[in-house]
Amino acid sequence: MKYSRRQVAKILLSTGATALLGNLSFAQTKKTTMHKRPIPTTGELLPCVGLGTWQTFDVGPSPVSRKGVKEVLSTFAQMGGTLVDSSPMYGQSEEVVGDLAVDLGLQKKLFMATKVWTQGEQAGIKQMQTSMREMQVNPMDLMQIHNLVDWQVHLKTLRRWKEEKRIRYIGITHYLTSAFDNLEQIIKSEPIDFVQLNYNIVTREAANRLLPLAAEKKVAVIVNRPFETGSLFSAVRNKELPGWAADFDCKSWGQFFLKYILGHPAVTCVIPATAKVKHLTDNMGAGIGRFPDEALRKKMEDYIQKIT
Repeated sequence: MKYSRRQVAKILLSTGATALLGNLSFAQTKKTTMHKRPIPTTGELLPCVGLGTWQTFDVGPSPVSRKGVKEVLSTFAQMGGTLVDSSPMYGQSEEVVGDLAVDLGLQKKLFMATKVWTQGEQAGIKQMQTSMREMQVNPMDLMQIHNLVDWQVHLKTLRRWKEEKRIRYIGITHYLTSAFDNLEQIIKSEPIDFVQLNYNIVTREAANRLLPLAAEKKVAVIVNRPFETGSLFSAVRNKELPGWAADFDCKSWGQFFLKYILGHPAVTCVIPATAKVKHLTDNMGAGIGRFPDEALRKKMEDYIQKIT
């Protein structure tokens, strides 16, 4: 979907991003530190690259097993990252994140996000209490309803908990395009702060309706599956990064894919997951410097289609 300058301006104004970007052309935005984008309901700023924990942080309890992800979390914070996204679905990830955040003294510096993923009000309450205990945070910055499981029931609890200041923000999530109709209806009808969804350079359906709708309704957008579960890297293996990628300060294929996502004005934060510092450092670099404007993003789409 193409956007005119007027449409981009409208989205930027609705999200408050104009105060940060100051120009309709993302490609002209120069910066040496991590870009931050506002949460529309409050104006609170979030660094635009976060950290997912699916699979990567589901490690054992020993210091040896946690050494790699501890370094990842430490480097993430040092490079300006704050949003860490987890779930009770992710094995021991919540506990690992909580323990490491305490060990590193990062509890007050991170924006902790997790999810409720069960059926029934009491089961949801119990699970969320466990998540907060394991992540060692109170209040929880963002509590999301994972994959819309029993969302009507959990949303009532989340609203009550937000009023009681047990959580700061409410969100819904899914990772499949088949759920987009349901996400759309909830965004239209319910007051929520965040939506988390899948979007990347080859799976672009979210840009058709959901991203413009989120901007219109002042809902922050977290993007998951930015690398299409790794298949994007397989598709470009041994392929040359185009020289014009330097026009938006892109130095790797990972940054190419992440900057494509961050070039959309409705996206608040993208959450690639990794257990390797080398990959984390590269991912964080995507949030620094210029982003591609709409013309460059179309050029990126065409280039990927051509070489894969």
